[in-house]
Amino acid sequence: MLILVLGKGKTGSLVAEVARERGHGVRALDIDENPHASALTAPNLAGVDVVVDFTAPQAAVENTRAVLALGGRIVVGTTGWYSHLPELKSKAQERGALLYGTNFSIGVQKLFQLTAELAKLEGYQFSIDETHHVTKLDAPSGTAITLKEIILGVRPGIDVPIESHRVGDAKGEHVVRATSDCDVLELRHDAHSRRGFALGAVRGAEWLAGKSGAWEFREIFDQL
Repeated sequence: MLILVLGKGKTGSLVAEVARERGHGVRALDIDENPHASALTAPNLAGVDVVVDFTAPQAAVENTRAVLALGGRIVVGTTGWYSHLPELKSKAQERGALLYGTNFSIGVQKLFQLTAELAKLEGYQFSIDETHHVTKLDAPSGTAITLKEIILGVRPGIDVPIESHRVGDAKGEHVVRATSDCDVLELRHDAHSRRGFALGAVRGAEWLAGKSGAWEFREIFDQL
């Protein structure tokens, strides 16, 4: 298949590398090569099976609108744009396909599942710590917000504080903590490399090819 990668940053470059390793054709555009989604035209998307976006929040919204308007398929690994999610999911239900996620790491997907189990504990208070690189635009991270939503889905109405840290070139660390009067339990995912995010995004693109509709990555994770 042919994948168009939007974003030539650290993660976008790895997406292109992993896709080539898995035998796919790859084209790539950086943000300055695609201002306001201007390069996402019908001729430029001809033959493209799936677009993968690792850009910036506003650019991701514009790119997704443009791809869906042409009936294309897009995987969005960018976070911080979810106020537009209802609109873009609706567009994908009408035409094209959208796969989005706060984190495409396979390990983080397992963290999500384990967090749902941890949240069932009685008599515990829950909190989340997350650490990312200093250039990350959104805080708290999308992954931390998802973890909080998972806990609240099991225990609606409780307080689940999130503490965010921005340090150096940290790839991404998330800790879910359950504290009682007797003990503390922690679930921790520490990314040593962005390659895990890139691999998950490419596997998501492979899954999305030929489909129509809108899905969150954790909804289809077990189908990969």
